[in-house]
Amino acid sequence: MPKLGMEPIRRAALVEATIAEIGEAGHLDVTVSKIAKRAGMSSALAHHYFGSKDDIFLAAMRQILRDYSAEVRRHLTGAKTPLARAEAIIRANFANSCFDPGTVSAWMTFYVQAQANPEALRLLSLYQRRLRSNLTHALRPISDTPRRDADTLAALIDGLYIRAALTKPDADPQGTALRLLHTLTGTT
Repeated sequence: MPKLGMEPIRRAALVEATIAEIGEAGHLDVTVSKIAKRAGMSSALAHHYFGSKDDIFLAAMRQILRDYSAEVRRHLTGAKTPLARAEAIIRANFANSCFDPGTVSAWMTFYVQAQANPEALRLLSLYQRRLRSNLTHALRPISDTPRRDADTLAALIDGLYIRAALTKPDADPQGTALRLLHTLTGTT
C-alpha cells in the first residue's frame, strides 16, 4: 500500500481546525495563526498548503459540503417512496454532523463570505440548486406545486440554521421541517 504523504494529513487537520475555530468564535474573524496552532503546525505551513485564510475557509466549506452530501446519500438509502425521500433529505440537513455548532457557524460565515467571494458564491449556489433539485424530485409525485414547496422547505431549513446561529436552536428543528413537509403535501 502506498505511503500517505503529510500534505493530505496536514490539509485535513487545517480544515478541521478551521471549522473548530469558526465554531468557537462564531465568525470568520479567526487568524491563520490560531487555525494553524489548533492544527499543530505553524502559520507559515498553513499558508504554504492553502495560500490564504479565504482559501483555507473555502477548503473547509468544500469539506462541509462533502460531508453534507454523504449524509444526504446515507439518509436516502432505503427511502422507497417520494415522501420518504423528502423526509430523508430533511433529516440529513439536521443530522448531528450537519447541525453541530461549529458547522452551523461555518455555514453562516459561508453565506456572508458568498456576498464578496465569487468562489464561495459558486459553492453556495451549487448547494442551493442541489437541495432544491433533490426536494423538487422527491415532491413531484406528492405535491401540486413541487418547486414552490421545495423552495419553502429550503427557506425553512436556512431559517432554522440562522436561528441556531443567532440564538439557541429550536428544540426540534428537524420536526419543524418535517411538519411543514406534511402540511405542504397533505400527508401524515
